[in-house]
Amino acid sequence: MTMESGSTFDIPAFLATLTQRPGVYKMLDAQGAVIYVGKAKNLKKRVSSYFSKSSATPKQIAMVARIHAIEVTVTRTEGEALLLENQFIKRYKPRYNICLRDDKSYPHIYVSIHQEFPQLTFHRGARKRPGKYFGPYPSAGAVRESLKLLQKAFRVRQCEDSYFSNRSRPCLQHQIDRCTAPCVNLITAEAYRRDVEHTLLLLEGEGGRVIEELGATMDAAAQQLDFEKAARYRDRIATLRGILQKQFVAGEKGDLDMIACASQGGVACVQVFFIRKGQQLGDRTFFPKMEEAYDPGNVLAAFIGQYYLDKPVPTEILASHEPTDCALLTEVLAQQAKHGVQITWRVRGERARWLQMAQSNAENALRSQLAARMNMAARYASLKEELALPAIPERLECFDISHTQGGQTVASCVVFDGSGPLKSAYRRFNIEGETAGDDYAALAQAVGRRFARMKKGEHPAPDVLFIDGGKGQVGAVTQALSEMGLGDVMIVGVAKGRERRPGMETLFVPPDCRPLKLPPGSAALLLIQQIRDEAHRFAITGHRQRRGKAAQRSRLDDIPGLGPKRRQQLLKQFGGLGEIAKAGVEDLAALEGISRQLAERIHDALHDRDG
Repeated sequence: MTMESGSTFDIPAFLATLTQRPGVYKMLDAQGAVIYVGKAKNLKKRVSSYFSKSSATPKQIAMVARIHAIEVTVTRTEGEALLLENQFIKRYKPRYNICLRDDKSYPHIYVSIHQEFPQLTFHRGARKRPGKYFGPYPSAGAVRESLKLLQKAFRVRQCEDSYFSNRSRPCLQHQIDRCTAPCVNLITAEAYRRDVEHTLLLLEGEGGRVIEELGATMDAAAQQLDFEKAARYRDRIATLRGILQKQFVAGEKGDLDMIACASQGGVACVQVFFIRKGQQLGDRTFFPKMEEAYDPGNVLAAFIGQYYLDKPVPTEILASHEPTDCALLTEVLAQQAKHGVQITWRVRGERARWLQMAQSNAENALRSQLAARMNMAARYASLKEELALPAIPERLECFDISHTQGGQTVASCVVFDGSGPLKSAYRRFNIEGETAGDDYAALAQAVGRRFARMKKGEHPAPDVLFIDGGKGQVGAVTQALSEMGLGDVMIVGVAKGRERRPGMETLFVPPDCRPLKLPPGSAALLLIQQIRDEAHRFAITGHRQRRGKAAQRSRLDDIPGLGPKRRQQLLKQFGGLGEIAKAGVEDLAALEGISRQLAERIHDALHDRDG
């Protein structure tokens, strides 16, 4: 149900139509943007309260003044309303709600147990592949650290299948004792499977059982006077004990999240500690977006409701404060998770100490964030003055290009808002179809693709678009946007100074592109350097990832009809790709399973690429 008016909102008429059933209401401004979403047990009573409050805060008064329409969705229960409210908040990110800015999916550890020699690897995204997934982990760094420790303890392969299938001799990981080289059969499938089983047990929180089994094996080797083998198991047990000491949480065996909140001056920080199978996987800090001050109970209720919409819910959540509507929130989470969920905020003993640590972390992070925001606000105000902007900008974007001699070109786009980097809005573009090394064309393509999505409404337009480069790069981007009918976007080129020294940058602003130099150390220049450097870092990281994937891919992978087994057979027979390229068609066809037609394709493919 919607109520609106061309220029004024007829409040009494709308309130008269409201039902007293539970539901969700969306408040819209004159442009149709959702500015607030709320849920109610009684829609009529709740919505009416906005227009009859005598003690409303200035921001509440400002919000009500902007209401141009209200849309209402009736639900069967208050629990359904709470779930729908959080879905709407995550979708629309209304200005006056507490919004969790967390768009990235969380990483997992993946084990491909369906393979003869399973792979242990990092995974992010949809869990479609057969196998086992462990997590979620709070960050990619936490996953990589766990993989590093597991590699020391069990030496299970972590390479890609394409790399594994094309090996003819052990790689460096085997030489530094981090892999048992199943790719060249230096370990039996049975022994490798035992290492995989121990890895799975450790990930499932059964590290003590693994140590017992390895201890028994060590004792048996010692009794047989195989002291070298016993020493290897002794070292492995020592490594495992070190891992368990780092991750073990006293008294915990199941899945648990500890969530602490600190709030001050209209800014809130939420700290989450992740415990799975009695092991601490790490922690993560969040700064929900909110337009006014809220107490920690309100912040936690909004955070928990939005955070667990698309993530597994643990059986227990420890909170630093009692969340608002805790009973209703618990009921909704249990229905969503299809198992019992308990939210606790009064704890003692070891749990109280852990929760206090989370609270201290949240308070420290909040103090740092408040100081950074004050600094960032000064930088934005300075940028407004230096570039003669009509108002303090709310959104900045910056593009950069990275490649190696024109190969694997990647363009980056980073986004800053009033709080600093908005990493959920970062994007990378793999550049194809342009002349190698043509940075102008690469930038034009990336900016064109980015703003084509903007025109579709996928993201807002930036107030200022920074380009890492001088007049040539600015000209290419200006022309690309003009052809799209977006000639009013403010573009600023950032050219590096002599010897690429910070503080010596020159700015170029269309249409005349006269050089503009800001005082070294000025707040505006520091902001420009920060966003330029972030774009540069993000572009280089993307290029290295793309280059790494290309380096792992063998020339043999692109030959039709040549599968993994035949590739491995070729590599073992000839000793490497270089020797295969030297072989004639007759030599290739002499191998079992390779016909003359396939041998000709292999020969032609390798010699065509070699030039």
